Amino acid sequence: MKQLNMVINALDKRSHINPEIYGHFSEHLGRCIYKGIYVGEDSPIPNTDGIRNDIIQAFRDIKMPVLRWPGGCFADEYHWKDGIGEKSLRKKMVNTHWGGVTEDNSFGTHEFFNLCEQIGCEPYLAGNLGSGSVQELAEWIEYITLDSGSPMAELRKKNGREKPWKLKYLGIGNENWGCGGSMTPEYYANEYRRYQTYCRNFSGNKLYKIACGPNGDDYEWTDKLLSIVKDWHTSAISLHYYTVPKGDWIHKGSATDFTDDEYYSTISSTLHIEELIKKHSAIISKYSDNIKLIIDEWGCWYDVEPGTNPGFLYQQNTMRDAIATACNLNIFNAHSDVICMANLAQAVNVLQALILTEGDKLVKTPTYHIFGMFAQHQDSELIYSFAENFSVNGIPAVSQSASINPDGSITVTLANCTLDEDIEINSNIVGFSPKSAVATLLTGDVRDYNSFDNPDTVTPTELAISLSDNGFSVTLPKCSVASITLR
Repeated sequence: MKQLNMVINALDKRSHINPEIYGHFSEHLGRCIYKGIYVGEDSPIPNTDGIRNDIIQAFRDIKMPVLRWPGGCFADEYHWKDGIGEKSLRKKMVNTHWGGVTEDNSFGTHEFFNLCEQIGCEPYLAGNLGSGSVQELAEWIEYITLDSGSPMAELRKKNGREKPWKLKYLGIGNENWGCGGSMTPEYYANEYRRYQTYCRNFSGNKLYKIACGPNGDDYEWTDKLLSIVKDWHTSAISLHYYTVPKGDWIHKGSATDFTDDEYYSTISSTLHIEELIKKHSAIISKYSDNIKLIIDEWGCWYDVEPGTNPGFLYQQNTMRDAIATACNLNIFNAHSDVICMANLAQAVNVLQALILTEGDKLVKTPTYHIFGMFAQHQDSELIYSFAENFSVNGIPAVSQSASINPDGSITVTLANCTLDEDIEINSNIVGFSPKSAVATLLTGDVRDYNSFDNPDTVTPTELAISLSDNGFSVTLPKCSVASITLR
């Protein structure tokens, strides 16, 4: 067994970890919304206004801070007026991006804001710049946030919502370099300036406007976008990056049947996001000290489960995904000086989902449990931490981050990314003497997953921890993630 030392300095506060870094994403894609989050008011599945009660509780339990909607690629063909009013009269559409299925628009603006209110999270809208109009987006903001005195506010009231909602986060377009219109950065930048001009602050609501940033390592997009947009009412730009084993988008491989080499390739691909963050952040700093980075689509992407609609992107979720999630979240914490939000793709039944559903059954994935274990980092201060490390198959064996919470406790999250080596971590903490500790562990074979027949194959357990006057010691089993709270 390897023994590694770790140093934590509780006096060296680096940056604030926004709760929104632990955010999520719900698109009209496959069974994420319909037959996932939303089952309709007449469903025998227990629900509140058509939204599954068990999903709401699951989201609350991990302190979901923000939820992005309605896409994704779907956002730039979504026309919000089709999704308001009497449901039987709502206009249907074909979801051309995801499976060619008919969308009946029974889940729209009112349903989404109701969902966020039930969860207790911030709504994050992706506005239609690709196929919509300036007027359409401007009227949507007016409909949502203006108290009274305009046709849109009165229409909202007619549809059953007297008071306006609060909307902070507004993405103006999505992937406009691709499915959102195949635009050049110069063209999009000028469209962004035009669209955002008419997205106004009403009734005390203040919008946090987000421009469509790059795909992965497209640094030219970031540079050209910001050379035009600069601080032009822009709070942040988005970045999209998906973990794909070996970077092979044609043959992504199975979510559950993979080799050890494919596992290490997956984690290597995951860790590449740190390079992207550093390089895009350097470009941002050339143009502004105020613009932040939002990674509003990230996660592991594999081949769909056999026998499912290829356009629904339904995949299982193993301990491999738990390790990838822990690595991502530790990286986001480490760069919380520039990252103000991140959104896992996606919340239910799509890609690296938190939750899988089948009829009235619900399964919490290993990824879900990682978000629960890391939740204590939300709204805390990143503090200096360093762990000795070694490489295995080209990746660092240990991923880690530490934060000090508003109540004075310290949270440490650790991942042992190796498949065949237990690791003992011995820590020394400067400026803090732990009196008690709670340690939680998620571990198992790298291919283990939770199914509808066996929903608790991978579930958190207690981890033994030893305290000293100035630190702690724990043993991380191979392929494991730990969360430690010190008081």
